[in-house]
Amino acid sequence: MQQQRVFVQGREGSPLMPCHPARARRLLRVGRAKVVRRVPFTVRLIDRDQKDSAVQPVSLRLDPGARTTGVALVAEGGRGARAVWAAELTHRSQSIRSRLTDRRMYRRGRRSRKTRHRPPRLQNRARPKGWLPPSLQSRVDNTRTWAERLACRAPVSTVVVETTRFDVHALSAGKPLAGVEYQQGTLQGWELREYLLHRHGHTCAYCQGESRDPVLEVEHVHPRSRGGSNRVANLVIACQTCNTAKGNRTPGEWAVALGRTKFDQARAKTAPAIEAGKPSSLRDAAAMNASRYAVGRAVKTLGLPVTFTSGGRTKANRSSQGYRKAHWIDAACVGPAGDSVHLDPNAPVLSITATGRGQRRVTKPDRYGFPRGAAGRVKRVQGLQTGDRVRAVVPTGKYRGSHVGRVAGVRADGRMDVATTRQKFTTTAARLARLQAADGYHYEGAGL
Repeated sequence: MQQQRVFVQGREGSPLMPCHPARARRLLRVGRAKVVRRVPFTVRLIDRDQKDSAVQPVSLRLDPGARTTGVALVAEGGRGARAVWAAELTHRSQSIRSRLTDRRMYRRGRRSRKTRHRPPRLQNRARPKGWLPPSLQSRVDNTRTWAERLACRAPVSTVVVETTRFDVHALSAGKPLAGVEYQQGTLQGWELREYLLHRHGHTCAYCQGESRDPVLEVEHVHPRSRGGSNRVANLVIACQTCNTAKGNRTPGEWAVALGRTKFDQARAKTAPAIEAGKPSSLRDAAAMNASRYAVGRAVKTLGLPVTFTSGGRTKANRSSQGYRKAHWIDAACVGPAGDSVHLDPNAPVLSITATGRGQRRVTKPDRYGFPRGAAGRVKRVQGLQTGDRVRAVVPTGKYRGSHVGRVAGVRADGRMDVATTRQKFTTTAARLARLQAADGYHYEGAGL
């Protein structure tokens, strides 16, 4: 069964039923259609419109995730529900978070130096209703963007979205909670530092007092600089000697780097046990709770009937049909009608990764926050820019042949870096033919 169908548009651009790739090739060969987009592959008929064609109801099904969102188009035909197109959309939330952290650190560094700077602004800026952090807003925007694109390429009649709510407090406690237990957390009746001192017996958790350092500090098991949280389960009491020596490493990394002295061996013995007791991160669960309603509001802007369903129903539908766990399979099994969907669980699907549309900063700073190098002169060179999908024809050399990939970098002298699924090489712009302009996403997998 062919999982990835080809999108078809009518003469005026109206969406028609997706067709088999063999039929699309036949239409192109006889001159009845032309290619309008490479990824996802879309053709437009030149002799037929939607009023002259029969279309079946198609439902767009979404399985929003913290890092990857499953997308599936399911057609309702005479032989039942059948998946006709699927993809997995990978978000770039962590990249956005890292860039915002870098920008914040550079700005703090500039403020602390004795240099001329603008006077402080009034702290009267208010966040609008429904505001989300940029890392979460990007997930909502990516989902809305692809919902709009698919609604323009397929005759989508309904949208089904899975909504999931995680009980973060119960996950943190590691057990079901009820009643007043939700109001009585781990620090019930304690101050944070006093609780940690009592838990570790007023002794360093790493060296067990072998350093004889009287200064005890609150230490993060998973460092804050590497994404660690301030949860109580991620905090221990450590002496100043061990805390300084550990730095921003995890206990496991630190244990490997310790020496062979008796003191170091004592610390290396306790470090793995401390890391093993480190709780799993609840960041993804919190992100899903914060953005689940925003995704629903974004999808409603399509003007189509939207149905919301639970993650438990999705899992039950997938398990009853014997399908493996995958984001796009979960998307196909979303909703009340997801209990009987025909699909090939081993078929390759399109992998979409959000990459953004470039950077706002003019130059890259050095490690001290000062501008490094000259500003880029141009963004587009000979009609090409970073992210464009191109075909490179290299006549000679190590990379001789025809390659299809994306432009990974441009230079003012006309040289281009081209990245394919297997390799990366540099060639001239004269050897490149643009297949599709950059749209902020990178594509891999089926249909390329």
